[in-house]
This record gives sequence, structure tokens and C-alpha cells, in this order.
Amino acid sequence: MRKYKINLKILLPIIMLALISIITIYSASTYTSKSLGNLTIKQSIWYLLGFGLVFILVKLKNEYLYRHTWLLYILGNISLIGLLLFASPINNSRCWFTIPGIGSIQPSEFMKIFIMLTLATMIHNFRSDYKNPTLKDEFFFLLKSFIIVLIPSILTFLQPDTGAVLIYFLIYICMMFASGIRMRWFVGAFVLVILIGGIFLYLYFCKENIFIKIFGNSIYYRLDRIFDWQKGSGLQLENSIAAIGSAGLFGHGFNKTPIYFPEASTDFIFAVYASNFGLIGVLVLLGIIIFLDANIILLAKRKILDTDKYILAGILGMLVFQQVQNIAMTVGLLPITGITLPFVSYGGSSLLSYMLIVGILLNISMEKSRVYKYK
Repeated sequence: MRKYKINLKILLPIIMLALISIITIYSASTYTSKSLGNLTIKQSIWYLLGFGLVFILVKLKNEYLYRHTWLLYILGNISLIGLLLFASPINNSRCWFTIPGIGSIQPSEFMKIFIMLTLATMIHNFRSDYKNPTLKDEFFFLLKSFIIVLIPSILTFLQPDTGAVLIYFLIYICMMFASGIRMRWFVGAFVLVILIGGIFLYLYFCKENIFIKIFGNSIYYRLDRIFDWQKGSGLQLENSIAAIGSAGLFGHGFNKTPIYFPEASTDFIFAVYASNFGLIGVLVLLGIIIFLDANIILLAKRKILDTDKYILAGILGMLVFQQVQNIAMTVGLLPITGITLPFVSYGGSSLLSYMLIVGILLNISMEKSRVYKYK
């Protein structure tokens, strides 16, 4: 029933990204606060734990996750509620549980995976129960699945972590598209989003006082931060562009980042890497990323479980969005949102969640087509 052969086309790019991550974080340590400790060693430990997690997941198989998806979903939401009630604020956000001697854990990173698993099993069961669903059947399915995404989105938005909420809904859209429901739902949703978004932006730009009364100062200032990107100003963006632009063909050299900018080991890790290794290094990194994404697409085209196809849509949508958003924001093409570069940026929670994805991908590559119903 299984081929115990690891897919090297998935595993090798992850190993290469791990090496790039550790090397670049070491280079970024020049501008990293010493109070954070040695991030290079910490990232290496997180990667070791991540590969251990991959090994465990390959032994358990994806079926284990699918059968316990609702438990994972409930635990994920409980952890988000716990953040709002008990977590200590860090930079005015309650996004992390601080564990003495270990570091911080960010539940929203794992919630992305739990949402994927939950939606994948819901779509699978819907398709099993309704071979030819009516519009009414699809409407109630969309309503239920939307609520599943909405609950953690509200809890995460209150932390606040707008970037994670964007990813939740991107995963939802990608997986609903893969589910095969009628296209008219997407057209209707697009029109509704344009209408609501237009009213929202009109109030923001033209009726500032009304906007603040309805949505509050917090949301207003978060939007201010996004739209400030259009001005091309700010220490982070200006120094990031300068570091990348001055790197030339081969870069300034390893551990020679010439310009300071905040969040060098997380949000702006790409700028550090590009300034060190130049255009050639950037092309190598982009080649690895594209190779990984292309093999996920090829995996989805194989004859595999329909549940796996749905979750691959969510994984691919999430990874491509984060890759494009992170790289583009460092060169001023997209707003600065705090979204990190998968497998490269420093972060224990995010890295472990990505390694969960690696385990899921490796399992899918070893699965033969079977039929299950997860209740």
C-alpha cells in the first residue's frame, strides 16, 4: 500500500534551504539584538527538531492527521484564545507564548496547517456525500467551511496578526477552488469583496473620523503602515533596497552586510542574503524555491487521494504567497506585512509548521490511490 522511498525532489531543496537559512542568519547576527541569543544555533536546533518531526510524521502517515483533524483544529483555537487571555504583550501584540529556556511559540503558524487539514477532510466528505451537489448543497457547505476559517481568523486578528489572517483566507480560496465547486461562487465572492473593499477604502481615505469610530484606531494605523509603502520611505525599506542594490553580481561577501535594517533575520532575511551573495546567489535561491514549488505541482498531478489534492492546493497557495510577498516587500514592490520567507527566515514555530508540511508532502509522494472517509 506504500512505497517506502523518500522523494528527494522534495527533501533536497529543503536541505539546501536549511543551509541557506543558517548561513544567512549567521550573517544577519551583526545586526541582531544580543538579547535574543545565538539565533544561528537556535535555528539549527529548530531544523534538527523539524527533521525529527518529519520522521515521526512519515511513520504515522497522513491518515493519522486526517483522522484527528478536528481535535487539532479545536486545540489550535484553544491556544489562540489562551494567547488573548494569558500571553504577555510583545511589541503590543499577543502572538506568542513565552516558554522559559526554550523561547516563544506562535500558535497561528500551526493554525495554518490545522485549517488545511480541516478543510481537506470537509471537502472530501462533502464530495463523498454529494456526487452531484445542488446550489443549495454547495451554499451550506461554503457557509460551514467559511465559519471554520472565520473563527481562528477573528482570534488571530485580535492579537493582532493581520498577515496570518490573510494566509488563512488565501488557503481557503485555494482549497475551495480545488474542490471543484461552481465558478459562480467565486465570481459572486469577488464582486462582494470589491463592493465591501471599496466602501472600506472610501471611508479610510475620505471619511477618516467615521472610519476610526467604526473600526478603531488600531485598524486605521495598521492600514497606514501598509499604504506608507507606496511612498517608498522608511528605514527598513530604504536600507533593504540599498543593501540589495549595492550587491552587484556576486555580492559583498559572506557575513558582510553593509547596511543596518531591523528584522534582519526574519522579515528581511532575503535582503541580507542578496547583499551577501548578489545576483548569482539570488538566482540560486529562486531556482531552489521554484524547483520545490514545481515538484509540489507535479505531485498534485499524480493519481493520489483526493484529500491529498485538496491539501496540496492549500500548501502551494500558502508557500507561493509567502515567497512572493516576502521577496517583493524587501524591494518595495509590495507592502511590508511581516510575512516571513518559508524555510529561510528565523523562527521556531514557523519552521516547525513548515516541516509538518514537508512530512505531509513526503507522505503524499509515497501514497497510492485509496479511498477513505474521515468523520
